[in-house]
Amino acid sequence: MPAPFPRLFLPTILLCCMAALPAASEPLAKQLFGAKELPTATAPAVHGFYSKGCFAGGIAIAPDGPRWQAMRLSRNRRWGHPEMIKLIEKLSRDAAQSGWPGLLVGDISQPRGGPMLSGHASHQIGLDADIWFTPMPDERMSVAEREKVSAVSMLKGDTLYVDDRKWTPAHEAVLRHAAKYPQVERILVHPGIKKKLCDTVKGDRSWLSKIRPFWGHHYHFHVRIGCPRGSPGCKPQAPVSGGQGCDASLAWWFTDEPWKPAEGPAKPKARDVMTMANLPAACRAVLNAPAPSSEAVVTLAGPEGVQPSAATAPAPASPSPSLDALRPADIPRPSPRPYRQ
Repeated sequence: MPAPFPRLFLPTILLCCMAALPAASEPLAKQLFGAKELPTATAPAVHGFYSKGCFAGGIAIAPDGPRWQAMRLSRNRRWGHPEMIKLIEKLSRDAAQSGWPGLLVGDISQPRGGPMLSGHASHQIGLDADIWFTPMPDERMSVAEREKVSAVSMLKGDTLYVDDRKWTPAHEAVLRHAAKYPQVERILVHPGIKKKLCDTVKGDRSWLSKIRPFWGHHYHFHVRIGCPRGSPGCKPQAPVSGGQGCDASLAWWFTDEPWKPAEGPAKPKARDVMTMANLPAACRAVLNAPAPSSEAVVTLAGPEGVQPSAATAPAPASPSPSLDALRPADIPRPSPRPYRQ
């Protein structure tokens, strides 16, 4: 009769078996964060970096504002840190003074940030926002229209250059307004758009340093703000280099080098392999934190205060609280529908 394994060896055997388990057995972070429909009922705080992090205390921009409309509502990506939402609403007002009729707001972030199920590598900490280069139309679009209508590319055909029939002084103005906000650290645009600005901007050109060329971004521009106060766990990005960026660094984008296909087998995108172990430890607490429990389903309307999103919701107190006065308990829940179906 063979001798049994000594008990001393059992822990070693178990450890070996556990080590042999495939990494895929751990849920992907994108699945966990993508499943969250509401933010945390906690104070705003950012954890980690733009492409590897999460955030608490997010608020949603309203589907409709005086000078903006949120697009692709089904994605539930209109959440951000309160500083990001305030900036978008301020940009909508300031740009209107320069002839921009209103913003079409694309993706900001998921309710608690984290890697997304599809699309962006960044947008994980509520400090990034995509604004369409297509100006807001006069009419309010329906839910279906917001899902189907496409932004317009600013490029001429398949070239790297801006189509002068589409580009207007108002496009330059909305970028200028955004770049001059001190909290904005960089704005990503297609290299062709950066070149157009370098070739045409007159007068003060200091703001061009924040306009950074990047792949894509000819349908929309990407606004990124810096780490907000009250978020010591936020990892800042290196500041932009000095100068306007209208030099050899821009010329590189008009060579073959940036557009060469990658050699070797395609590498998986970070979001498709990232687990909770890859994120800041604080993101586990963010993921498990309770959601707002208010029975009133409300959505944020910036300086106009908190507005009911359904006829059954109670009327807000008079006067309505401003964005700056919102407490964690007032964190808005997503509206079940915009103001017009």
